[in-house]
Amino acid sequence: MKSFASSKESLEFMKNSFGDYYEKIKIELPNRFTKREFAFIFFGGKGMFRHVSFGKKNDFAEFVKDRHPAHAYYSSAFYQTPDAPTMQEKNWMGAELIFDLDSDHLPGSENMSYSESLDKVKDEFIKLVNDFLLNDFGFDENNIELYFSGGRGYHCHVIDKKIFGIGSNERREIVDYITGRDLKDSLVFQEPFTGRKSYGRHSYPSGKTLKMPKPDAPGWKGRISRGVIEIVNEIKKSDDPIKKLQEYGVRKFDAEILLKDLSDDRVQRIKDGLLDQSKTIRRFFLNNALRRTAVLMSAGETDEPVTCDVKRLIRLPYSLHGKTGFKVTKISLDGLKDFNPLIDSVVVSDDPVKISLNQPFKINIKDTKYSLKEGEEEVPSFLAVFLIGRKIANII
Repeated sequence: MKSFASSKESLEFMKNSFGDYYEKIKIELPNRFTKREFAFIFFGGKGMFRHVSFGKKNDFAEFVKDRHPAHAYYSSAFYQTPDAPTMQEKNWMGAELIFDLDSDHLPGSENMSYSESLDKVKDEFIKLVNDFLLNDFGFDENNIELYFSGGRGYHCHVIDKKIFGIGSNERREIVDYITGRDLKDSLVFQEPFTGRKSYGRHSYPSGKTLKMPKPDAPGWKGRISRGVIEIVNEIKKSDDPIKKLQEYGVRKFDAEILLKDLSDDRVQRIKDGLLDQSKTIRRFFLNNALRRTAVLMSAGETDEPVTCDVKRLIRLPYSLHGKTGFKVTKISLDGLKDFNPLIDSVVVSDDPVKISLNQPFKINIKDTKYSLKEGEEEVPSFLAVFLIGRKIANII
């Protein structure tokens, strides 16, 4: 994909557009903001300006009105001296638990449009929040804050004081649980003996079956069972089950064997909780039920460095993202399903402006479909900011 180097005029346009926003909005700073480190990147600047702290809300407001940052960040951690020049001198006091789900980490994201990737990563984010953080871990919904990142994904901040003091190793264990890493089938499935054989005066257990937990079982046991049943239903209801299996990454030859093993009688046994001992079936369902029910990111992982890092910088809520112009938007739990970042996070004005594009581009933004051609176009300012931020357009 070709990209423009942003012209001086484009950078000035971006800075002014962001300035208009920061002049009008009063950003709600995070709790204990005086104990946080802040950091910024500026239009046309080099590197990150960090190790900044603010003692008063007005000081911060004046800073962003004066500097119009392209990106604004704050620390998930609390420090005794947040503006100290080295991490050691800051004196760490604790940190929120942060989850960062980014559509760039999704398998196949390179073949998705921007809006498609946002829809897909939101599905994973809903799974993370509802299935794991609220259900399995039992966090109070009042201690969970949800945000659209303004760019390619979503952030979840767990602000429960009980977890502020846990270290990187404990945070990694949380990630391992959510992603199902190293989950052993022996922890999920039972292998009861189905009969007994007699040898002389003695009898011994013989024959095994693989028994699934009930779908409503807590934690990973019920999750895997529900995943297995969903996959079975998908395959059996498909007009082309071989193709459906290939979508799961099964080779055509193996798919034919698997489908042959998957008789109606065996399907019913699976739904009754008996996975049987067919090695083909067992391997397929265990692997794919895990992939389906874990939080699906790169290699089945959330962005681990963010979650495990106890000194991480994260995007500041209500600030603008320098590569899109979209607002880092807070989302309620009830509103997450219907949240549409291409409507709800668009805050730059719709004043028309002329741009030059280096490639055709299509997008549905603010309920309007745009099909732009390479060359000169007139578009709303919010779309111009988005295209300039992605380096596929410049101001004329």
